[in-house]
Amino acid sequence: MNKLKVCLINDSFPPVIDGVANAVTNYADIITRSHGEATVVTPYYPGADDGAYAFPVVRYPSVDMTRLVGYRAGMPFSSQVFQQLETAGFDIIHSHCPVTSTVLARALRERLHVPVVFTYHTKFDIDIANAVRSQMLREGAARILTQNISACDEVWVVSRGAGENLHKLGYEGDYIVMPNGVDFPRGRVDDALVEQVTADFDLPQGVPMFLFVGRMMWYKGIRIILDALKQLSDSGTDFRMVFVGAGGDKGEIVAYTESLGLAGKVLFSPAIRDRNRIRAWYCRADLFLFPSTFDTNGLVVREAAACGLASVLVAGSCAAEDVTDGESGFLIEENADSMAAKLRQILEEPEMMRRVGEGAQREIYVSWEEAVSRAYERYFAVIDNFRRGMYPERDKFSDEFFRGVANVMDIGVRSRKLQQQMVQQIEDQMNADAMSSYDSFMGRMDRFL
Repeated sequence: MNKLKVCLINDSFPPVIDGVANAVTNYADIITRSHGEATVVTPYYPGADDGAYAFPVVRYPSVDMTRLVGYRAGMPFSSQVFQQLETAGFDIIHSHCPVTSTVLARALRERLHVPVVFTYHTKFDIDIANAVRSQMLREGAARILTQNISACDEVWVVSRGAGENLHKLGYEGDYIVMPNGVDFPRGRVDDALVEQVTADFDLPQGVPMFLFVGRMMWYKGIRIILDALKQLSDSGTDFRMVFVGAGGDKGEIVAYTESLGLAGKVLFSPAIRDRNRIRAWYCRADLFLFPSTFDTNGLVVREAAACGLASVLVAGSCAAEDVTDGESGFLIEENADSMAAKLRQILEEPEMMRRVGEGAQREIYVSWEEAVSRAYERYFAVIDNFRRGMYPERDKFSDEFFRGVANVMDIGVRSRKLQQQMVQQIEDQMNADAMSSYDSFMGRMDRFL
């Protein structure tokens, strides 16, 4: 099997940390280590240390918009970056964001004549709704987004629910489910690490401990967790609940916890970057609570499964895909009463938590090596389909625009090359003239020496 050169493009990459940045990092690392060659293309970020990676990272200009939207917005139309990418010899382009990244991917496709794959990771209808108040503007933003996605040669989604959400957004094409993986190995960390990581928290032995890991945002279903725990507390059930993470709603969540009288039983930890320390929390917990209907893949559920920890999930959510109630997880309705009832049932049979945790580890765990290997194998089919002309011709106005952008970039690249050649010629001529003058001077001096 020939080794492919893969161009991975995304709007976020370390030091920016989010689920998609983590996915791109794992794609690049595993492709480079086990399959072929990968290059990450992402916006410039001050202080980024890209030299630590085994694969090249190409940064293009960006604008600081962290005060407005929380990140730097990329400006991908740089002739210098295009020149660098055009000479890399990519076989395929894989975009992980439907905005700037896919704009760059489409323009680059026109220069390289290679296919573009797009992966849909996030429910963008929710992101659009949170960012735009006007219904008309929301519809316009969704239309632009789906047109950009539709222009890609093949579309992947990380779960069936993500695909349904993409169709809800207005996308009418086909897609392939290509799940993400987990960077945890199967199994537990040492008990000594568990004790060290959890030492500062009041976690009595024999008292059930529940866990949540992720962004501290209400849309993650956190209110359902707290209201359910309030019911357990009022009925006299002792427990501990630990939230690990940071987010814009954390202050409100802590305040709501205190208003429910749960401050002694519900504990909060800052976000943790060290993956082994996160694993330690999964290994200490008895049950993972994740009633989110926002997430498209629920990787934290697979992380918990890697450690033999079962999850309580909303039936029909993306996070609950491939989970069988009572065998590889526990399913509830999307409300606090249902969660409280399920927790009471589970606590009456504590052995069930261990058994279902083992089932989760066996049935729903997927490593990043497995996930990327599957994607890499699919790359070959995409390239073959593209070369055989099986993907529709790009004849929309927007594609004409990007074709024009690519041509402008080509002119810029050629102009830069011509400028460099002219400068080199001038330098060469100046050097030649200088040497000629020097030789003439020395020849004259020889007459007197």
